[in-house]
Amino acid sequence: MKPIELDAADIRILCALQDHGQLSKSKLAEIVGLSATPCWARVTRLKRAGLIRGYHADIALSQIVAGLAKVVVTVSLTSHRKSDFERFETHILNTPEVTDCVSTGGGMDYVMTVVTTSLPVFQTLMEAMLDAELGIDRYMTYIVTRQIKSARPDLARLVAAQSPKPQSEAKD
Repeated sequence: MKPIELDAADIRILCALQDHGQLSKSKLAEIVGLSATPCWARVTRLKRAGLIRGYHADIALSQIVAGLAKVVVTVSLTSHRKSDFERFETHILNTPEVTDCVSTGGGMDYVMTVVTTSLPVFQTLMEAMLDAELGIDRYMTYIVTRQIKSARPDLARLVAAQSPKPQSEAKD
């Protein structure tokens, strides 16, 4: 599938939605400097192209759930066959406590974030994963003690960085 062509207005729309979530048509148009109807037509096109996958709120979980445990876990599998990765990933996709999981190259196969109501609940979850025979060779846990930064990528900066730079004229 050919990537969708994005212009500056599309990038402004995506940045505004990323920063503010779902906005009214008029507010979004005001932020990006377009009139409401063309702005909303662009949003519809961006949604159809799969560039807007949803809208989310940033919830302060620690203010809602007492004793919240957030743990970063690195996992290395014993074997590296496709079926081993698929078995582990299927299990992770069906484990709601795992809120983020990425496959990595290098020393560990996966890095995941696990959120539970307490450390004992986390430990029970990890024991269940080991009992499920997912082929885990070793894992390391890192208990989150304080959130320093949690941000979305700067979309405008990333797009600008990949744009071809004008070539300077050659000197004689």
